Amino acid sequence: MQDSSEAPDIAPVLSKGALRINPKKLRKVPWNHSGDHPGSDLAWPIMRSAASLSKHYILRSIEEQEPLNDEGGRIYASMHINGLIDPLVIITSQTKRTITMGRHDLATMPLIGWFTRRLGNQPIIRRVERDKGVSDTEFAEMINHRSLLTMAHCISGGYAAVVMPEGKSHQDSRLHKLRTGPMRFAINSSEIAHSRGAVQPKIQPVGLHFRCHHWFRTDLFVEYPEPIEIPFLESPEHSDNLLGGTWVEPPETLVRSLTKKLEDSLSKVSPQAKDWETYRAWHILAHIDSRNSKHPLNSYSEEVIYSRKFRNHPSIIEGSEILDDARTASSILHSRQLDGRALSDSMGIKQKSELLKGILGVSIMLLATPLSFFSSGFQATLAWYLGNNSDEGIDARTTHHFLGVFLSTMTIWPILSIFTAIYIIGLISIEINVFTLLVGSC
Repeated sequence: MQDSSEAPDIAPVLSKGALRINPKKLRKVPWNHSGDHPGSDLAWPIMRSAASLSKHYILRSIEEQEPLNDEGGRIYASMHINGLIDPLVIITSQTKRTITMGRHDLATMPLIGWFTRRLGNQPIIRRVERDKGVSDTEFAEMINHRSLLTMAHCISGGYAAVVMPEGKSHQDSRLHKLRTGPMRFAINSSEIAHSRGAVQPKIQPVGLHFRCHHWFRTDLFVEYPEPIEIPFLESPEHSDNLLGGTWVEPPETLVRSLTKKLEDSLSKVSPQAKDWETYRAWHILAHIDSRNSKHPLNSYSEEVIYSRKFRNHPSIIEGSEILDDARTASSILHSRQLDGRALSDSMGIKQKSELLKGILGVSIMLLATPLSFFSSGFQATLAWYLGNNSDEGIDARTTHHFLGVFLSTMTIWPILSIFTAIYIIGLISIEINVFTLLVGSC
């Protein structure tokens, strides 16, 4: 397993959206430094329900552990390889109302920005964007400090934050170097909670495991290990500044120490393989080994946890025959959208016929086609096209799939429901009138 100290530090590739800034809209993004949530109370339950529905639409199977000891504020943090899907599945797998923080254009872009502002998303102008001249230092510092202070106060008030501490979505099979921003507002949120006599917040590492993260209808396992305690300073001057609306930086030693703890924890629940071929090879070996021990794996969560046995196995090292053979097998299976579940006891491909299930499935799809076409057909086609032509990497494919469904539930579906209701009411009225005429003529 790769040690967290070896995490690569790779700057994000900036999309066209990240290179355009809208200072006027950024100034108007809702914020709050009192401990209340800056988002819309009405929008939260509606959008969370729509997000939950979207999650079940784009994922095939979902296994979710429950967060441990969730009293007080929580900062959920995970590896970030799947665009907007990562925060989506965290938000919908726990019960707290959440606040998020993301790059500046998520709060200002058309339509998407309208939703994120009502959810309370806080914009951040990253260093790489400042280096590219997207924003001057003074404006970036003002926006960032306002956002960090909002996050700290909101978390101290018992809400949850969802953050991606790598600072970008990427495609690697191991954790990238963590940015310190989340740790800075985490320590300050703990200081604010302590000064107010509230329950101390904690950082909750999250393991997000996708069978293949950029596939539509893939499998998901959400893992919650032990939360991390957040230190506080017990400094009246520090807390007075924070309570008075002034952002002050916590000590660098505390920030670095907390960052290291989170890196170590996330490393344990992240793939941490040399590449995805190696990671899939571990899963192949997990299936083979579990069958040899007469305890075959029955779920994706079991597969993920069992595969960790081969991370530091003395005989499963780079260049070993076992690993090379497993990588070859996993690559062949993956190229045909198969995995270790397809292997028979004799190490061939299972030949079990599923003809009846196939006929039944096709029949159901054909019956549902008219409804699916009018309710989601156009959006799904547009999402497929935009996902395949995005400049934001392969992870943006599932983001567009999600947005196609999410926006359907908020726009197209209500409109169709209204017209359908009007049509049904019209038919009923016609039937009543015809019945009245028939009765009257008798």
